[in-house]
Order: sequence, then structure tokens, then C-alpha cells
Amino acid sequence: MLVLTLTKTKMSNKFFDTINSLGVKLTTAELLKNYFFNRDEISTYTTYWKNVFEKDEDTKNYWDREITAGRLKREFIDLFFFSYLQIKIQDKNLNVKTEDKLEFSKVEQLFESYKKFIKDYLNNDKKTILTEIRDYALLFQENFDYDIIENELTDNSGIERINAIIFGLDTSTLIPYVLYVLKNVSNDTDRNELFDFLETYIMRRMVAHANTKNYNQLFTDRLINNEILSKTKFLEFLEGQADKVNFLPSDDELKIGFESSYLINKQSAGILYFIESKIRNRQLQSTQLLGINKYSLEHLMPKKWENNWGKLSNQEDKIKRNRKLLTLGNLTIITQALNSTIRDANWTIKRKGKADKKGLNTYSAGLETISSYLILDEWNEQTIEQRAEFLYEKAKEIWKA
Repeated sequence: MLVLTLTKTKMSNKFFDTINSLGVKLTTAELLKNYFFNRDEISTYTTYWKNVFEKDEDTKNYWDREITAGRLKREFIDLFFFSYLQIKIQDKNLNVKTEDKLEFSKVEQLFESYKKFIKDYLNNDKKTILTEIRDYALLFQENFDYDIIENELTDNSGIERINAIIFGLDTSTLIPYVLYVLKNVSNDTDRNELFDFLETYIMRRMVAHANTKNYNQLFTDRLINNEILSKTKFLEFLEGQADKVNFLPSDDELKIGFESSYLINKQSAGILYFIESKIRNRQLQSTQLLGINKYSLEHLMPKKWENNWGKLSNQEDKIKRNRKLLTLGNLTIITQALNSTIRDANWTIKRKGKADKKGLNTYSAGLETISSYLILDEWNEQTIEQRAEFLYEKAKEIWKA
């Protein structure tokens, strides 16, 4: 973090505001630190900032970690301050105006939002929220773990799987609501039941290719404002929505998703990975499940199928094949991308490899979402549909509606 020494408090405040307005890049955290603490408040600064955000190198590295969130690159500390503010402005005792909530939800003006919020709703009393910021920050650091994407994912419901959804599937919009739940649900069983349903909700909607444009409002406003702190209340909330934008896909809609949804690679790989993490028998498996970030996506029947998979004379059959090969039944996760000569080869070579170039049998070894299909002598539209049905049945059990 930037460190500057200035002689007078007012001068330092003015200096920071000036260089920020001139386009010198300062993080929200740097601006907030200057805003909250004066030079004569060493003890307060140590208690509420240094011991929380700058305690040691590991702590600094944690808060300084930069990730891509939406279209922006943001540090963990900025993600935290944004999430905390979204929770705080839902406090019914403060009666924050709707138009202000909308302004306070804009990431690009987070520092200005803090100043306006404290001025208009806390009577410029900065210290009233420092204790709460500290408590929330310690809770954030204890629970949000980006490194989960590099490690084997547990099959137990809880914050680990939610972390994999947030950081492995680029759904950082969940963070404010998850932090709110962590702070307000102390019972492990109740909290994990809610997290399990949150996973169900996100993954079912992902398979069904449901619109995610409303997630910002849902997870930074409505769920917190309505104090949704249990699976039961979450279900009641969804059922009570007139517009059904935030619907929970039914089993029929989930089935259609596996049969026909065209998803981006990260989503498809994530769906397969999350199913794999639940159905694999860890006691009998000789291969360990890697982190979600360790896998890439592969089409079993390649997009360039016409070269080595036989010709289709009927145009309708070609259209059907080209559509079907993009769906989840024809996709698998593998530990290493196939060589291009193997990727587009016929089914036999694609499975077994050729010469020193390995195939699916090597790079998908031990994956129960695909292993039983690699013994088939033929791969076509019918087997794609059969595997889609297999994946659907597993997903229906994992993500019970």
C-alpha cells in the first residue's frame, strides 16, 4: 500500500483528495484509511486497521490479492469494503433511501459512497462502524479462500464449495450475501443447509442457462434486505416473487438444460466438476480430484467431426449433430488439453491416443462423470443423449429442488 507522511491532518486529507482527482491510482482502501484515521489516532488506527489489514505479510498478501470480478480487476480488500457497505445500507434502523442505495452499489465510486453514507446516515461519526468493519473483515479473511480453486473440493456442503462457485465460476456477486449469512447464522448445520441450497440455486440456474443480470440486485440488496437467513426463507422468498426472474429451475427445466443448453466453457466445466466432486468414491479412487482450476473442457465428438467421424448426407442430421455436440452430454473435463491431432481424431484414437500423444483415457482417468463411457466402441448423438440423461439424474440428486 502507498505510504505518505504529511505534517497536518487537513493538509494530508486535501493532498489525498487532490492526487486522486488528478488520476493518480489509489485504491479504495488507501483512501478509506486516510479518511478514517488522523495522525494523532495511532491506537485507534492500530486496533481497527493495522491489526486487521496489515498485521503481517500473510495478512497483507491476502488483502492485496487481485482477482477479476465482472469486468474489473479488484483487490480482496476492495471486495470486502464493497460487500460490507451493501450489508450496512440494508440496516432498517438507518432508513437509507432507495436512490442512495443505488448510488452506493456502484463499484467505481465506493470511496465517495462511504463518505456520503457516513455523512448522511451516521452524522459524520466515523467511529460507529469501525468495530463492525473489524469484525466483518476478520470474518471475511477467515472464510473467503481464493486458493480453493487449486485444491481438491470437498463433497461436504459449506463455505468451501461456495468459495469454488465464487472464485472458480466468476460469481463474486454472491460475496455480500454470503458474508451476511456468515455474520448472522452461527449454527453450523443451519448455515451449511443454506449454503447447500445456495449451491443448488446457482448450479440449477447455470445448467438451465437462466439470466444472471439480476444477481447484483438479488445478492447485494433483496436477500439481505428481506433477512433471508435460512433455506426455508430462501424458498419462500423465491416462491413469493411475482416476476419470477429469480426462479429456481424445476427438474424438467434442469433436464432440458442438460439436453440443450449451450454454455461458456467455464460454466460447462464447472457443472461437470461440481457433479464429479459429489459422485466420486474417494475411498476407492486411486486418483485424487484436483482443484477446479486444474481442468480444461473437451468435446468428446469434436467440432470438426466431418474429417474423421464419417459424412452425413442429410442436412437436418448435420444440424442436429452440430447442435448436440455443444451440449453437456458431449463435454468432459480433462487434466490436460489434448494435442490437436488427437482432439479431432476418430473416437478410438481420441480415447486411447496415438504414439506419444495421449488421449482421453489418460487425461480423464478416474473421473466418474466420463469413465464408464470411454469403454464404448462408438460415440454419436444417441450416446450423447444417454450421457446427458446420466448427468441429469446425478445433478437432480445433488441439487434437490
